[in-house]
Amino acid sequence: MKLINFISEGRTRCGVETARGVVDITALGLAESIGDVIAGGEALLARIAGAVKDESLPVLEGAVEYAPVTTPQKIVCVGLNYKKHAEETGGEPPKYVVFFSKFNDALEAAGRPVVLPEWQRCYDYEAELVIVMGKTAWNVSKEEALDYVFGYTCGNDLSARDSQFLSSQWLAGKSFPGFAPAGPCVVTKDAFDPSADNRIACEVNGVVVQEDLTSGMIFDCAEIVSAASRYFRLGPGDLIFTGTPAGVILGKPKGTRVWLKKGDVVRVTIEGIGTLETPLV
Repeated sequence: MKLINFISEGRTRCGVETARGVVDITALGLAESIGDVIAGGEALLARIAGAVKDESLPVLEGAVEYAPVTTPQKIVCVGLNYKKHAEETGGEPPKYVVFFSKFNDALEAAGRPVVLPEWQRCYDYEAELVIVMGKTAWNVSKEEALDYVFGYTCGNDLSARDSQFLSSQWLAGKSFPGFAPAGPCVVTKDAFDPSADNRIACEVNGVVVQEDLTSGMIFDCAEIVSAASRYFRLGPGDLIFTGTPAGVILGKPKGTRVWLKKGDVVRVTIEGIGTLETPLV
């Protein structure tokens, strides 16, 4: 099932993407947001799945204005999780999961413009699969980790490289407002296998700049959730960005790097989920 949060008449509502279009499940009295669906568990998911089979239900007309996919307490990120990306940035593939974070106001909805502050210069894209947590997870094993996941979405770990490497801590270059766009939908875990060969790609102004398979991650989603849960108490709606493939601007030789700029449009596509579009202003 593909769920979206969208804006209608100034408020957030929840919908389900069907073959006919998006069905407004808030209008059916089922959920106000994806957060409500997460809280409702398997029983609510079953009710929603049954309800949207009714082909007489109206679907949304016109363009969808997306709202943020969740309201997370935490946005946890994983670095250097594709071998070629680790190598292109001058590092070795890590032996342990590399964690950093973004602040919550870095989260932005699909289609919304993201402001590039004028006092920085080296802006970069990072296409990523994002885990959406469904339950509180604290010190869970790899074997049980995916039981705590609700679903998956697309993300872009936008980065200001000139700030990121001022020290060994990456936070300064990672958490500008809007620098964690995610969406457009959340695909429930029963409908998406992150360990399969799902294409993940990034385009800038229509040109493909990153392309790989989600199965190419060094640490898979179960390993990531388990490892993260030993350090952070993960909660429902929390997001985990799982790392980016090779092809980032930082990985190109000095003198050939063309950094992101105002007016660019970045699109992250993951097979089986959809496309996250982010205009930069």
